[in-house]
Amino acid sequence: MEPLLQVADLGAVERLRIVLRESVRAGTEVRGAGQQLVRAEPLGSSDVLKAIENIIKETFTCLAKGEAPVIIFCKRSSWENIRFDDNVGLQMVSDCTVSKVRCECSKSIHRFALILKTLSMIYKLVQSNTYATKRDLYYNETQLFGSQIILDGIISDICCMLKVPRRCLHIAVLVPSNVDGIKNLNSAAKFVLVVEKDATFQRLLDDDFCTNLFPCIIVTGKGVPDLNTRLMLRKLWDVLHIPVFALMDADPHGIEIMCIYKYGSMSMSFDAHSLTVPIIGWLGLLPSDIQRLNVPKEVLIPLTNNDIRKLTKLQKRPYVNCQPLWKKEMEIMETCKMKAEIQALASLSSDYLTRVYLPNKLKFGGWI
Repeated sequence: MEPLLQVADLGAVERLRIVLRESVRAGTEVRGAGQQLVRAEPLGSSDVLKAIENIIKETFTCLAKGEAPVIIFCKRSSWENIRFDDNVGLQMVSDCTVSKVRCECSKSIHRFALILKTLSMIYKLVQSNTYATKRDLYYNETQLFGSQIILDGIISDICCMLKVPRRCLHIAVLVPSNVDGIKNLNSAAKFVLVVEKDATFQRLLDDDFCTNLFPCIIVTGKGVPDLNTRLMLRKLWDVLHIPVFALMDADPHGIEIMCIYKYGSMSMSFDAHSLTVPIIGWLGLLPSDIQRLNVPKEVLIPLTNNDIRKLTKLQKRPYVNCQPLWKKEMEIMETCKMKAEIQALASLSSDYLTRVYLPNKLKFGGWI
């Protein structure tokens, strides 16, 4: 089968790739007009061990004085603790409000004990230079933690408290377990395409998208922007410095997923530098595409009340103000009160996504 496009046909992608490469050579990572991105370096193992030791030392010091020890966390669930940086994403402010877990309080004493237990397990992992998944840690103490969700929340709180990403605690994600350990990463890819759903991912593979269209890397979190996918996406950008595009459903959930890949999440804002890729472009499916392509109404889905609430909240996010084209797309969705999955393009033709929609988007710069 002949390639759908020749190299010269993807002029918009090539121009963007050249701009990104030149800005990196000049010592500046850019988003749009050449603004600088800052990459925070993770703490070393000795620093992590010392930080845990200090917490335990403070606990024993309080007990020795006859005082009730307290563990203090930055609140990860409050927008008051978040500031938005167009070049990095959502970041936690330095003087954020905190929550306290008190040893003498009957409502929090169990959580206090679970935090100390988790710190103990983390200390052993870091000290022995071994790794474990959150699932591994949970199954070592299932009766103690009660549920995986409880342990997951404690681990995130500890990361926030120590101001380190999870990998520094030697708590691994699925595959790869240590993204920072990936060395000598090389690729002839011209861009990265992050896809919301596994169904779309599989369709692109079935249609030999990477072979027939252009050398590219396709990534998916299978509907959820999980930590390992976000780490890998950031790794690809840091090493390859090639354009990154998002292909999501035209619905509030898809928009939110894209925002997390691009700007991060409130709960992980303390590790934004490792998890965000602010140069991501929204390739599709755009609400305006639905109108422009005359997608049949019978394949569209009415917005639910939950969709409308999520869309309203998204429009109030701090990063929307610096993305007027995104805001316009959200307003289109809000006005028509309809959403569409990427699979809706199949109503135009079975291979419309890979033979028409994506090639034209990439050729003419149809991202925002």
